[in-house]
Amino acid sequence: MNTTIKWINDMMMVGESASGHAVVMDGPKNLGGENLGIRPMEMLLLGMGGCTTIDVVSTLKKMRQEVYDCRAEISAERAIEHPKVFTKIHIHFIIKGTDLNNKKVEKAVSLSANKYCSASIMLGKTAVITHDFEIR
Repeated sequence: MNTTIKWINDMMMVGESASGHAVVMDGPKNLGGENLGIRPMEMLLLGMGGCTTIDVVSTLKKMRQEVYDCRAEISAERAIEHPKVFTKIHIHFIIKGTDLNNKKVEKAVSLSANKYCSASIMLGKTAVITHDFEIR
């Protein structure tokens, strides 16, 4: 996997993926940015959230669960001193579907957390990651 980061000015940069998609990243004004894009550390959390959501939804579909919506709400804490790594991350899944089985949802979340989500497992080397879910 390859990516390219192009510095634009001040704290702004554009990241481009190997698949040809681009995203603007920028810092806050108090750090010399213009607040015109997502912060790189926010991007890291979003990537992890996307990875685990894909796992949960695809696992539930393989379990023949009828999912029509899945949302991952992520809260995180970072170390105060440099390097300001994530120290705590909590992922709360809100899953909507027809006749969803609680045990199957629990298993899908667990499989993502412990086996499939490379991003979560990698971030788990520095952060305590917890998960929960609700079925609506």
